Formats: sequence, structure tokens, C-alpha cells
Amino acid sequence: MSFFINAMHKGGPFMWGILASAVFALAISAERIYYVVFRANINGTAFMAQIQKLIMANNIDRAIKLCNAEPNAALPRVLKAGLTRANRGDIEIQNAVEEAVLEVFPKLAKRTPFLSMLANVATLTGLLGTIQGLIMAFEAVARASAETKQTMLASGISVAMFTTASGLIVAIPTLVLFSIIQSQTTKIMNEIDLYALKTVNLLGARRRGSLKEEVAG
Repeated sequence: MSFFINAMHKGGPFMWGILASAVFALAISAERIYYVVFRANINGTAFMAQIQKLIMANNIDRAIKLCNAEPNAALPRVLKAGLTRANRGDIEIQNAVEEAVLEVFPKLAKRTPFLSMLANVATLTGLLGTIQGLIMAFEAVARASAETKQTMLASGISVAMFTTASGLIVAIPTLVLFSIIQSQTTKIMNEIDLYALKTVNLLGARRRGSLKEEVAG
């Protein structure tokens, strides 16, 4: 804690930009982790196994209720769009699923790109602070009197070091969190793409009366 107090006191005005980046990055990371890890996430493999079993048993209503039991998860919302049109044509089922995907994907990716931007802002703001500190140090060497030269030189170096360190302290964890969130988001999207296609194929086979043969094949 003392480091941060010292940094804000000695790092100069660019420290406020770094602090703002840290606050926004922390807020976005907390919200996105909650959403993609706890709220929108589900065990896709296990859930799809249950849906497939119900479709094969021709129990579409029960499959829809299973999706309704997870209203916040992304995968059930997409599968439900196809299941509610199970007795319609293949094209209509596919269009409904694709529409649901287009609604869900932006919510999964929402605000995540800001994390990489904030990491860059923190790093570059720290670099600006470093340049400011070096300018102060060079001016001290060139212009200051002998009595004040040492103090001004130390102050310039202090600004440079504190802003550099603070920018990196904010940027590195932000990039790590960005990678974790992006990886989890990609996992959910890949599961949706895979299991949505499987559901469309299963419902199509059900309408054609060849469900058991196609699943076995």
C-alpha cells in the first residue's frame, strides 16, 4: 500500500491516468469473469448429452423445460430457439438458431476488448511519465544550480521509475485477465457452434424419421 501512496505522490500527473486505467480494468474484469465463468457458462458436453437423449425419446417439451431451467446460460438459450421450432422445416429451425447465436455472441464478447486497450493505455501512460521524468532530470543537470541539482535530478528519476513501474503493474495483470476471459469466451462460443449444429441435425433427422439411424451412424 505504501508503494502506491508513494507512487501517486511522487509519480506526477500521469499517475492519475494509470490509476483510471486500473480502476476501469478491474471493474470490467470483475463483471466479465462473473458473466462468462459463472452466469453464461454451463457444462456443454453434459447438457448436450441430456438434450440429445430427450430428442431421441421424442420428448421435445422436456428438452425445452431443461433449457428453461438455465435461463442465463448461453448454450441453452441457443438450443431452445431450435427446439421450440422442432416441428417446422429445417430452414426455419436453422434460421432460429442462427438468430439466437447472433443475439448471444455479442453479449459474450461485450467489453472484453477494452481490457487489452486499457493495458496498452497504462503502459503508454507510464512511458509518457518516464519521458517526463527524464526531461526533468536532464533539465536539472543542464540548468539547476548546484544546491538544487541533486534534488531535481532525484525527483525526475523518481517520476520516471514510479510511472514505469505503475504502468507495468497495471498492464501485466490486465493482459492476464484479458487472456483468461477471452479463452473462456471462445470456449463457450465454440460449444455453441458445435452443439447448435448437432441440435439442428438431430431435429432434422427426427422430422425425417431417421433419427436413430443417423445417431448410430
